[in-house]
Amino acid sequence: MSRPAAPLPAKVVVSVISAELDALWLPAVAGLEARLGPAEIAYPATPFTHTAYYNDELGTPLVRRLLAFARLSPQEALGPLKRFTNALEDRLARPDGSRRVNLDPGLLTCERLVLATGKNYTHRIYLGDGIFGDLTLVFQAGSWHTLPWTFPDYAAPDMLGRVTDIRNRYRRDLREGDVRRLPRPKEHPCPKA
Repeated sequence: MSRPAAPLPAKVVVSVISAELDALWLPAVAGLEARLGPAEIAYPATPFTHTAYYNDELGTPLVRRLLAFARLSPQEALGPLKRFTNALEDRLARPDGSRRVNLDPGLLTCERLVLATGKNYTHRIYLGDGIFGDLTLVFQAGSWHTLPWTFPDYAAPDMLGRVTDIRNRYRRDLREGDVRRLPRPKEHPCPKA
């Protein structure tokens, strides 16, 4: 029989997509840091061309920056985090209420990257209050693996490289973190492979 136990905390990542990123970057990051603590790394902007899904609302050309935060988060915080990023999008919206920025939060652990969404689909798990968890990537046998539903942008080599870097930072956090809060396994709780 399995015994319920709290999982290790996770690394928070947030994808920031906008056609107005120069104007919105600082207020978006300030809003996120007010909730999540300091950003540990902000990856350079890259063109967001894998889908036209956001073009009508956000404008073009779209760019994305990916953030990872220094402070680890309880895994059950993903739903509330998505509701927070939705509210931040609303605060940064145009006067007519249309969005200027898309903020997609997720949690990265040793084994997976789960993104939060308000849209239901067959593979998504309901987290409560209208939010679903989307299992986007899994880490097995030393590398990230995509799934049939993985968004094309998250399957791209540059994104996989960034997610690998974040996983390495997460492993470091677990290794160097507050050992009073973390389990003491015989091996590192997040093996390299």
